[in-house]
Amino acid sequence: MNNWMELAERVLDGGEITNEEAGSILECPDDEVLLLMHAAYQIRKHHYGKKVKLNMIMNAKSGLCPENCGYCAQSVMSKAPVDAYRFVDKETLLEGAKQAHDLNIGTYCIVASGRGPSNREVDKVVEAVEEIKETYGLKLCACLGLLKPEQAKRLKEAGIDRYNHNINTSKSNHSNITTSHTYDDRVNTVDTAKESGMSPCSGVIVGMKETRQDVVDMANSLKHLNADSIPVNFLHAIDGTPLEGVNELDPLYCLKVLALFRFVNPAKEIRISGGREVNLRSLQPLGLYAANSIFVGSYLTTDGQEDTEDHKMLMDLGFEVESVEEMKASLANN
Repeated sequence: MNNWMELAERVLDGGEITNEEAGSILECPDDEVLLLMHAAYQIRKHHYGKKVKLNMIMNAKSGLCPENCGYCAQSVMSKAPVDAYRFVDKETLLEGAKQAHDLNIGTYCIVASGRGPSNREVDKVVEAVEEIKETYGLKLCACLGLLKPEQAKRLKEAGIDRYNHNINTSKSNHSNITTSHTYDDRVNTVDTAKESGMSPCSGVIVGMKETRQDVVDMANSLKHLNADSIPVNFLHAIDGTPLEGVNELDPLYCLKVLALFRFVNPAKEIRISGGREVNLRSLQPLGLYAANSIFVGSYLTTDGQEDTEDHKMLMDLGFEVESVEEMKASLANN
């Protein structure tokens, strides 16, 4: 039996886990998973207490993507039926912000399909962001694809607090998932966001035929990138995509993955993201003993569970939602 608490105490003392120890977390025997999650919770509690951060996605542009990402229903390779529309108008972005505010969701994420935004699309985001900040004061995240430095500067100046661009998988597995852009393209966009002053958000999709070492490499890569927020997605394979029918995950393994990311990135926001409902299933609540953040509502092309069910889950766990006011105070302090 591994002593998971000793490992957690080392991390809490400022130490790091080795590559071998990271691998052992993913190999944790199923009958030790509760012990592992208890240890991960000590790290999570030290940095975040009982607080949970809520996030909501606005799908501002859907489909019409020239990239060939194997997991994505919006890619040029996909035969899946999805709503396809160009960038929404300012009023739609404002309506989404109001919904997020009314649900006490602290972070509002404006997401658009495509390789990267046109300058005209950046104009639309900038125009809406200024009014959203003035009216609702939300923390704003943009996820618009590969970003140019001048675009990043404009988004930051307008009031975008965080920019998301996921590495998605390990460098060694990247070409198995997409060839229309490189792993370094993704890393460079995260660096561009950081250089502009936006908080970097970058995460992964687990379950895309990667090895366990790939998962360890993902966690370590995000540590080296110093991503402030790490969304951990679990593949929800969509019919019509190249990864159709792939179903490698089970709930206990998903918990081990979340624990790994907490041990490797102890002070970072770890967010349970797409695919949590279909992969963690009835064990969703246990995931929050490692993670401290979730998406509420639907994702880009798949549905989440009802908002009220998420709030019930958090209440039943004894966790507290970070309020919009707490989020504003945090932004002011940073």
